[in-house]
Amino acid sequence: MIRFIDEHRDQFGVEFLCRVLRDAVPGFLTSRGYRAAKTRVPSARQLKDELLVPEIQRLHEENYGVYGVRKMHALLRREGWDIGRDQTARLMKLAGVRGVARSKKVFTTKSDPTIAQPMDLVERDFTAPAPNRLWVADITYVGTWAGMAYVAFVIDVFSRMIVGWNVAGTLRAEVLPLQALNMAAWGARGSLDDLVHHADHGSNYLSVVYTDRINELGATPSTGSVGDSYDNALAEAVNGLYKTELIRRKGPWRTVEQVELATLEYVWWWNNARLHGELDYRTPVEVEEAYYAGLESAQPALAGQGSR
Repeated sequence: MIRFIDEHRDQFGVEFLCRVLRDAVPGFLTSRGYRAAKTRVPSARQLKDELLVPEIQRLHEENYGVYGVRKMHALLRREGWDIGRDQTARLMKLAGVRGVARSKKVFTTKSDPTIAQPMDLVERDFTAPAPNRLWVADITYVGTWAGMAYVAFVIDVFSRMIVGWNVAGTLRAEVLPLQALNMAAWGARGSLDDLVHHADHGSNYLSVVYTDRINELGATPSTGSVGDSYDNALAEAVNGLYKTELIRRKGPWRTVEQVELATLEYVWWWNNARLHGELDYRTPVEVEEAYYAGLESAQPALAGQGSR
């Protein structure tokens, strides 16, 4: 109420506002009481609240806006604040923040036991000595007001670059993952003869049209075991970051087309601007440029050795 008076006193005057509020709220302070409250020294609790509310807002935002009371309480104590869980809940309410609710799991992987599955050539070793040696692919989903949007990514393990992606309203292999694979192939620099393409056991990736395209590119297909997300952990991690950093923060989503446009911007940021801890805080583009620059600088030296 004091804040309300502060915001409107220039327009209506303190005496008028206090008189109206006393009629609406029995026992409300008089204009003299308002002025006394304004000159009163803030209590220790009030001062601590004034410090903690913006701190909670900052920490909540820095952690993707997903922390509830328990995690926020633990984080505040790690930051050096002597605070209880009930106080954390009260201050989170004052700060206007709350934890994110978990959504219902939607399974986009549909296996077909009648389809022969390639061997697992990766065996959870998500490392590569160069670009175009190991791609991992996976599908995730985004709920929109107009229905489900499905998102397919192809990631180059060497640089963590998203080399191919597609958003569609269907899981059909020739529509969703195949277009992501084609994008990756069109943008590839050099031959794909040494490439291993790794995905899960979903029928999308084991379909004839998809596996035929892998073979056309000269690549070798690989797939993880049934029902084990660790066998495609890198692709799952990219999906999780995509959902955390973009989808949950920028929703709700109205249409598949809106998700597609946002994903276009996100993929550009991921490849060109986002710093990755696994890459010594470089971007995927910087990692690939450094690799190819190293190859170019090595060629004159090799040519010189051959002329001797």
